[in-house]
Amino acid sequence: MGYCSRSHAFDLIRAGRVGLNGGICRNPEAPVCSGRDGIEIDGRALAAQKKVYLMFNKPRGILTTASDEKGRETVYAYLDDGLPWVAPVGRLDKASEGLLLLTNDSEWAGRVLAPGTRIDKTYHVQIGAVAEVHLLESLTKGIKIDGSSFLRVKSAKVLRGGRKNTWLEIVLDEGKNRHIRRMLASLRINVLRLLRVSIGPLVLGELPKGASRPLRDMEKKELDRVMGQQSGGRDASSPPGKRAGQPEEISQRTSRKH
Repeated sequence: MGYCSRSHAFDLIRAGRVGLNGGICRNPEAPVCSGRDGIEIDGRALAAQKKVYLMFNKPRGILTTASDEKGRETVYAYLDDGLPWVAPVGRLDKASEGLLLLTNDSEWAGRVLAPGTRIDKTYHVQIGAVAEVHLLESLTKGIKIDGSSFLRVKSAKVLRGGRKNTWLEIVLDEGKNRHIRRMLASLRINVLRLLRVSIGPLVLGELPKGASRPLRDMEKKELDRVMGQQSGGRDASSPPGKRAGQPEEISQRTSRKH
């Protein structure tokens, strides 16, 4: 229902604070049906939140998390107070910047992140080296990292270069932890800046650093269309393996802003 994170919902359920159809529910995986089952938190009926889909230009140096035990600044410091609970769709590490999506629609977020969806994500990367042809070939052919992980990029090209550094455009159709940084580090190349400039058809454009805006209807529909094509025609509004009308997990619906 877009009310809080899945992990916080689990905590509420296990603490016995969530009611389902008049009784206490302690099973986060209990199936519920929208429009039929009644859910309460601490005795108060839970209403569905309006779905929110945001585009955010993450500045360098802030964390993509709800809170930090060290008190470091997070993306939530830049969001309007009047928003319902939203969560990042994926992550950008502290040193990275650019396009980040946030939503309270956890099923939609799961579709965006599903490995089978394979949405192109485009990055502009400044490296502390002159990019030779063999570097671009190594990135696209793939590199074995730490003797086990194999990482590759979908495409890589030079945007512009100088005597000591180069701006690359790198496209990923899969995303693993610090994917680009780990590949370049294995080649002993220093990353100076890393900006995500697009996710599928969504383009960061001129959105100022630290600013956010709702996705326009056509932007959302176009991303859904691309996801549907990439996943073999499945409805992009439904999570992998879910059929229309199938019961949801209660943890998707019982939540509280935090």
